[in-house]
Amino acid sequence: MSLSPLRFVSAATSALVLAIAARAAELPIISKARARVGSEVALNEVKSIHYVGTLVTADPTDPSKQQRAAIEIVFQKNDQQRITATSDKLIETTALDNYDAWQRKQDPADPTKWQQTLLGADQIKRLRANTWETLAFFRGLETRGGRVEDLGPVTIDGVACQKVAFIHATNIRFLRYFDLVTGRLVFTETESGGTLREQGEILAAGLRFPKTLVTTTKSPEGKVQTVTINVEKVTVNEVFPASFFAVPILSPRK
Repeated sequence: MSLSPLRFVSAATSALVLAIAARAAELPIISKARARVGSEVALNEVKSIHYVGTLVTADPTDPSKQQRAAIEIVFQKNDQQRITATSDKLIETTALDNYDAWQRKQDPADPTKWQQTLLGADQIKRLRANTWETLAFFRGLETRGGRVEDLGPVTIDGVACQKVAFIHATNIRFLRYFDLVTGRLVFTETESGGTLREQGEILAAGLRFPKTLVTTTKSPEGKVQTVTINVEKVTVNEVFPASFFAVPILSPRK
């Protein structure tokens, strides 16, 4: 059923009022964090981010043992993401296309050896949240049905920070700790106990991006897995076709 012109105007006006109210109520630390990354003009012009670098995965049973892979990560509005890790033994691609997501593993030495799966609803929700977190620069979660909560001042690594929760769903939340003085993102943790630390910076399109990202996760057995991404290049606002993210059409195996 279509809206009448009057109802359409009323709905649009209500949406605008809600957007203005959300902006007016924004936490000061969010404004400071955005300013730390770049100007409002530069932030609002971001449509896609393309990272190229190296992925280093430590063995949870022996951190001195490491595996390396080339990695390419693309985020694009709206709700598109593609990550490809390439090593001598495996090419692994994970992608999100709005409400569809898939993963493909392939033997780099033999293109006929591959395995492809569709991801489930919980994994899709997580990928959508990750994509929003990367491209929104901390603003507008309310427009997606989420909320932002100020959890007060804390000290992380000796730095006075503001703790802010970005809650996408009951089981998807990002706890971010911002430097009270500069707005720099010092530390991030998830509801499951995973952590992310950003180090160094790369400048691209007038914006600051991390040079290194170090994530940790803990297995049910209590073993800590550390994954490091060393970013070598960041490109902003490349245009990627829909086919880049779409679920590949499976051809019959020979």
